[in-house]
Amino acid sequence: MKQILLLLGLSVFAFKSYACEKCRNYNNDDFQIQNVEIKHSPEIGATIWEITVKGTAGNTTPKPAGQLNGAPVLGYVFPTSLKPTDVGFGNTEGILALALTSHPDFDDTPLWDENSDRNFANDGIIWHPHWVILTEDKRVEGGLAVKEFDPKDKSVVLPPTNPGMPMYMDSPGFQVITNGNTIRVVVPDYRMSNKKDFSYDGVAAFMQVTTGGDGGHGGGDKPMLGVYKVYSIASGNLSLPYKVK
Repeated sequence: MKQILLLLGLSVFAFKSYACEKCRNYNNDDFQIQNVEIKHSPEIGATIWEITVKGTAGNTTPKPAGQLNGAPVLGYVFPTSLKPTDVGFGNTEGILALALTSHPDFDDTPLWDENSDRNFANDGIIWHPHWVILTEDKRVEGGLAVKEFDPKDKSVVLPPTNPGMPMYMDSPGFQVITNGNTIRVVVPDYRMSNKKDFSYDGVAAFMQVTTGGDGGHGGGDKPMLGVYKVYSIASGNLSLPYKVK
C-alpha cells in the first residue's frame, strides 16, 4: 500500500504543472482545500466525510461538452487506506477512494434521483458519490485514472449498485450536502464493513471521460476516466496522514 501511494504521489506532482486547457477554467478557490475530516457518529451509525475549501464548496460545476467523449468531471476525492473488498469490490490492487463528483453530460447513478424530479437519468450535474479504485496512469497529465477491466472477465466483482461501466466504480447513493465552504457525505457503517479505523486524504481534481469511436467506453490511448489536473491536496503529498475521529 505505501509503495502504491508513493507512486501515485510522485505521478501527481510529476504531471501537475501540465494542465489541459479545460482544466484552467475551474482552477479557483472552490477547489482549494483548507481542511479534510472524517468523523464517526455512533448515534447514527455512520461516518461523516467533509472537505472544506477556501471558496464555496460545490459552487463550480463543469460546462457541458455536449457528448460523452471529452465530458468533464469535477471531483472532491477522499483517497483511503480501506480495501476494495470493504465496500463490495473484489480483491484487486489500487487505492479505494470516495469521490464526490459533478458531470452534466451523463448520469451514472441509475438507481438514484438526486434532483427528485422522478427522472433517474438527468442529474449527473448534482454532486453525488462514487466509490472508485484509482491506479497510476501516465497517459494523462494528472497521473491517475479509475481502474478499468475487460467486460468479458467474469471474475471481476463489483458492488450491486455499480453503474454498469467496465471500471471499478460504484454509485452507492449516499447523501451529499454542500453548505458554504464545506461539502460532506454521510456513509452508513454497514456500507463499508463497519470500518472506522482507516487513513485518508483529500484531493480536488478535474477528470475527463474518453470513449471509443463507437461511442462506448475506452479510447485506447487514454483511460476511460482519467485525472487531468489536481487542484489541491489536503496533505500536500497524498500521504494519507489523517485518521477517522
